[in-house]
Amino acid sequence: MTEHAARMQVRLADMLEATRLTGAGRLDEATALIQRNLRERPAPAPAPEMKRIEPPTIDLVAERVGEGTRPEAPRAGTTAADEPAAAGPWVDGDLLGDGAHPAIIPERLREVLRGLGRGVAPVLNGLNLAPGSLPGMGTGRPTPPPAAGDGQFVARSFSSPAGARDYKLFIPSRPAAGACLVVMLHGCTQSPDDFAAGTNMNVLAETEGFYVAYPAQSARANGQRCWNWFQPGDQGREAGEAAIIAGLTRAILDECPIDPKRVYIAGLSAGGAAAANIAQAYPDLYAAVGVHSGLAAGCARDLSSALMAMQVGAPGQNAPTGFGAPAEGLRVPTIVFHGDEDGTVSPRNADQVLAQAGAGSLHAESRSVHSDGRSYTRTRYADAAGRVVVEDWRVRGLGHAWSGGSAAGSYTDPQGPDASRAMLDFFAAHPLRGVDA
Repeated sequence: MTEHAARMQVRLADMLEATRLTGAGRLDEATALIQRNLRERPAPAPAPEMKRIEPPTIDLVAERVGEGTRPEAPRAGTTAADEPAAAGPWVDGDLLGDGAHPAIIPERLREVLRGLGRGVAPVLNGLNLAPGSLPGMGTGRPTPPPAAGDGQFVARSFSSPAGARDYKLFIPSRPAAGACLVVMLHGCTQSPDDFAAGTNMNVLAETEGFYVAYPAQSARANGQRCWNWFQPGDQGREAGEAAIIAGLTRAILDECPIDPKRVYIAGLSAGGAAAANIAQAYPDLYAAVGVHSGLAAGCARDLSSALMAMQVGAPGQNAPTGFGAPAEGLRVPTIVFHGDEDGTVSPRNADQVLAQAGAGSLHAESRSVHSDGRSYTRTRYADAAGRVVVEDWRVRGLGHAWSGGSAAGSYTDPQGPDASRAMLDFFAAHPLRGVDA
């Protein structure tokens, strides 16, 4: 870990303590702690044998439960998705391999992150952190499933040799002929119900007659329910989380009257990064991908490179093979949404997603839109035949949140252009090539 990353950990640890003090009503102490933190430059975290506190981002900190770790208490309705991964135990907190030892967030701090909500906004404003940039800093309201007519929103489980996950499937009351399937990957601390409510995707699905699947990350795979986008074992074909999601997708195709040429995947934040990984690993399954506030496929291989990518984008040495241009015949149509004020995932990552999709070799046309909500610039990239295969939406003033989403869900910004609608329109123009109906 670099000295800079260590300094960030100490600063964020102090901020979390200030958050706890604020929640307890001890505002003077919280303010004094933050002021001292801003004046001083703390030393890196010492003793490797001590548990350290990782930055409480929405995007990472893998915590797999194995031998030597206190097991999570069973919950009512627990399914195979909550069982420990079959790959074997993790020893001494070595969660990433290759000698890296990320910290395990103590339960006390985890509860602080989940529970305080908007009460800490005055303190966070002093650190220039936008509401929603930390877990637990969403709307502060419960997130019931959205109303979607007579469609069904059913709980399912999927299991395969690669692993198991729960998921929820929205089944429209009147499926369209040749209906499509959209696989939606939530961000950290979110759930299928929360993500469905925030994106309004089920409402659109009922109106237009398509299916939506929401895989649920297990707390046993990641303590903050983040998809492990930065783990090499979860990025590639027929292994880890990528294989689980692909297998889940195929199982739905076998069961439901879905056009196999119209299968798409999208995600927010950690889910957006995972969607990029999965689409690149399975270009024969997913016809297009939507990456919202996410990162390029394979841009990180461990914790330190993940932190670096989130802050400034992937450096050259951490870039995946073929980074900056798609492999011949493997171009996956890609739509990108990113806020220019995203303090959690640098907008430079959106540029790298575009580069990975091959935007640099395409003809670009941009249009800026000024509105009463959030202004934005939409850039469409067309190939030599005039077919738009990449789109980029840069939303001014948007932080780390789903653009145009509903306040019923977390990490949403209702003022922005409707990312769900834009993604569906983009997907509709891109059936999978080379697949028989």
